[in-house]
Amino acid sequence: MSEIFISKSQSLKGLQCLKSLYLEKYQPELIPEIDESQEALFQSGKEVGFVARGLFPGGVEISSEDIPIDEQIEKTKAEIKKGTKILYEASFSHNGLFIKSDVLTKGGGGWELYEVKSTTKIKEENFHFEDGAFQYHVLNSAGIPISKAYLVHINNQYERHGDIEVDKLFMVNDISNDIKKMQSDILKQINALQSMLKGEAPEIDIGEYCETPYECGLKTHCWKHIPEGSVFNLKGRGIKPFEFYRKGIVNLNDIPIAKLPGHGQIQLKCALGKKDYINKTALRGFIDSLWYPLYFLDFETLRGPIPLFNGTKPYQQIPFQYSLHYIEKADGKLRHSEFLAEPNTDPRRAIVEKLKRELPENACVVVYSIGFEKGVLNNLKSWFPEFSNELDNVINNLRDLMVPFRNQHYYSWGMQGSYSIKSVLPVLVPELGYEGMEISDGDMAMLAYKKMCESQDPQEIENIRKALLNYCRLDTFGMVKIVEKLKECT
Repeated sequence: MSEIFISKSQSLKGLQCLKSLYLEKYQPELIPEIDESQEALFQSGKEVGFVARGLFPGGVEISSEDIPIDEQIEKTKAEIKKGTKILYEASFSHNGLFIKSDVLTKGGGGWELYEVKSTTKIKEENFHFEDGAFQYHVLNSAGIPISKAYLVHINNQYERHGDIEVDKLFMVNDISNDIKKMQSDILKQINALQSMLKGEAPEIDIGEYCETPYECGLKTHCWKHIPEGSVFNLKGRGIKPFEFYRKGIVNLNDIPIAKLPGHGQIQLKCALGKKDYINKTALRGFIDSLWYPLYFLDFETLRGPIPLFNGTKPYQQIPFQYSLHYIEKADGKLRHSEFLAEPNTDPRRAIVEKLKRELPENACVVVYSIGFEKGVLNNLKSWFPEFSNELDNVINNLRDLMVPFRNQHYYSWGMQGSYSIKSVLPVLVPELGYEGMEISDGDMAMLAYKKMCESQDPQEIENIRKALLNYCRLDTFGMVKIVEKLKECT
């Protein structure tokens, strides 16, 4: 093996940003350790790849993370020489290039390549075709002529009933012609990457490619010249920070305010003056839209490419927890109720039945980001049509606490252009916030619940349970306090 080689994933990284690839190769210490969310995404992709093997049963797995690359390649060669017709994670190299193919099969027409993705469609912007074209080049160059190439991805319309039906869970798309047409371009790109890696680090400034299609792990390193108060603190439709940046405008106080849309002008004025903007009339209109009994609801959900329970689809939000703070009348006492599913159970019927008992028909139900909670309630309707009337009533009584902040009826410079509850709560209610909590966002909650399902340690399960309850409880208690603050402002 050459000392410096380019793997398939590295070639795709180079397509997004040459500098990112160069630093990964020569200064890997700059790359931060992957966090729990990234690790979970990686494991989810591996699970999808493993399940997809059911489309091609009886194959031989070649690679493993603890087997050196040279051994993976030799094992692949040995299996091909033996006449093995189906290979999983087969490894090949050619002229410093290295790939592991998800599935290779050999039939009457020759070798066929299957690349498995956990997405629900082919995405050009995610380099799916470049991925296939790179593999096609290496395989053909390594003496494995490919007759057909396919991209396998999740069918998001598949609904589970009983055991997973692999042939229905996945869709198989023939991309042979597409990637064959790309071969001359792929070879040019490969040559460009190899030439770049033989020279000095490329001088590439920051750009949209730092976050699209994937957020670069080196962003902190490459963005260290950006001051705390910069054009990138402004957010929202019509605000294009990179247009200012490319003109040499970086600091907030250098931005020509007339070039910003109205909501951007509010953000800028508040940031420069370190002050708040309050539209009392609009806030009063929102507060007047609420009524008693007043309930504050927040769900936590599971989602993933492989449906977990009967009647569920890929990536469908499955609630496993909720928190409910409520006040039955004006000047009434604040009360609280909650639900957290037991590990390794289908939580859906229990959660809808408890919610039905606890939410009065005439309750005003406050949520933060109505689209999410409405989606969960609609899912519950589809699973339990016998509760449709009750759930429709809840949906019709939803009020979105995000609205006053999204519409900038209340905006504080401390929110830095964000209207998520994670940004709003610590600004309006400084004594509350998510910093330092064991679980501090929805993704962490999902991962914690999955860990609780996998654990055999009673103490660990109890610790996770407490952390989940504390997190979800803060979401609804925080909404209560935000409404109190908005009332003070009117």
